[in-house]
Order: sequence, then structure tokens, then C-alpha cells
Amino acid sequence: MSEVKQTPKSHGLGKGFESLLPQGFDTDLLLDPTERVQKLPIDSLIPNPQQPRHHFDKESLQELSQSIKQYGILQPLIVTEGQAANYEIVAGERRWRAAQLIGLDKVPVIIRSTKELERLEIALVENVQRVDLSPLEQAASMERLHQQFSLSYSIIAKRLNKALSTINNMVRLLQLPPNAQEALQKQTITEGHARQILSLKDYPAKQEELLRLTIKNHWSVRQIERYVTAFKAGTPDTSTKIVRNRMRSETASTKKLAKKLSTPVTIRRTAHGGKLEIGFTDESNLERLLKLLLDTKN
Repeated sequence: MSEVKQTPKSHGLGKGFESLLPQGFDTDLLLDPTERVQKLPIDSLIPNPQQPRHHFDKESLQELSQSIKQYGILQPLIVTEGQAANYEIVAGERRWRAAQLIGLDKVPVIIRSTKELERLEIALVENVQRVDLSPLEQAASMERLHQQFSLSYSIIAKRLNKALSTINNMVRLLQLPPNAQEALQKQTITEGHARQILSLKDYPAKQEELLRLTIKNHWSVRQIERYVTAFKAGTPDTSTKIVRNRMRSETASTKKLAKKLSTPVTIRRTAHGGKLEIGFTDESNLERLLKLLLDTKN
């Protein structure tokens, strides 16, 4: 069997945010520059029966097959030895299917043992639990566990000792537009901001506008949430209303009251009046504020 020289893999996010997307996960985790790449007959490979993805878009497969026809398969598939001289695909089923469309006889692969894959899976779980990973890096690692090791999100949640909703919310960050991903990675926006931008995924132009306004006006998560709520409710001039609310959140009177109560006081205007918001930190603080407000002598 022939050997093919493997191109060194890239590390980290400095090589571009496209490395965070699910379709780029295969080689980023499983390949190593020193790995031995072999070519196996395409009909000796079989899909992983536990593969979480069951539907493959025909149009995208056609596009991938044309790319393979022109440039070849640049990223080897990852397989394990199966029964009856077959090899089970661990990563790269899309490339295998696309190669079938153009009639390739052989495909480049790296053969891994089950034990090797188990070690990789354990290493990846440990990687997700690192405290220095950004939200996007954690999301990418979680999606790798799902895509490459056929783990459901509920199993991932159990292994990481996290709520399933937390896992789902983290992975959804990978659906952010590239510039929003970059803003999140640079900590220009927070996860809270990012989730609100995600809620407008059916309106790409509005996502771009919301990201721009958030950064420009230094909106809080609550302010960006109001923007989203107003837009979905069909409120015109959404950005103007949010900015106006932000500018009017404090007045001379609220500042005077805040000083008297020793706690933040703001006005939040709505379509039908507004709300006077008085902040408190805990139950004892709330009791203190209520006594002050109910004391008619003050």
C-alpha cells in the first residue's frame, strides 16, 4: 500500500474561525502530521451504524464530489477494522459518499484501533473541561464528540456533568455568523449577546445590524434582548427605540433616588408607559429597601 505525505494540521483559532465549523472537524482532531496514510478500496469501507447524521444533502455532496474530482481527497478518512475485511468509517463519510459519486476506486484513510479512539475520546472530554477554553472552543470540542464519536448530546452532557440545555446552547454558538463568532472570541460580546443574535438566525441582515449596534452602543444583554423582542413583535425603528430607552434609563430623579436608597434605580420605558426598576442584592437588602419606601417620614 502506498503512503501519502500528510500536511501538518493547524492549531487553535488563529488560523481562522472556519476551523470551528462542524465540517472542518475531521482532521483537526484525529489526524497527526506523522500519521501513516493508506489507500483502501472504496467498496471495502462501510458507514458507522451509530453515525448521528443520517441525511446528507445531495447538492452539497455534488459540490464536494466536483471538488474531489478536481483536487482529490485532501483529508484522509478515519476508519477502524471491521468484520469480513471491511473497514468502518469513523470520520469522513461525506467524502466517502462524494467519492462514490465520481467513481473513485480508492480513498486515503488512516486506520485506528478502537483503543486509540477511546483514548482520543477521553482526551477530548478532558479538553472540553479546561477552564481556559473560550465558549466557541468548548462548543467545537462538544460538536467533535457528537460528530466524530457518534455521541448524543445527552451522553455528552452526562460525561461533562452539565445540563443538556447547556450543551445545546453551547453547540448552537457554532451557528453564529463568522463576524459574530469573531466578536465573541475576542470578548467584544458575551455569550448572552451571542444567544440573542442567534435568535434572529432567520434574518441574517438583522443579525449583522444587531451585532453592529450592540458593539457601537455598548448594549447590555437586556438591551439587546429588548431589540430582539421589539423586532419580532414588528415594532418599527427598533434600533432607535432601544437607543432612546438606553439614553433615558437614568434621569436626575432616578439618580437622586438611587443615592437616597443606596442602590441602582433606572427607568425602563415601554410602549405603554414604563417601569421604575430598583435593584437589590439579596433578601435582607430587599427588606431594607421596602422599609425605606414604606416609611412615610422619609
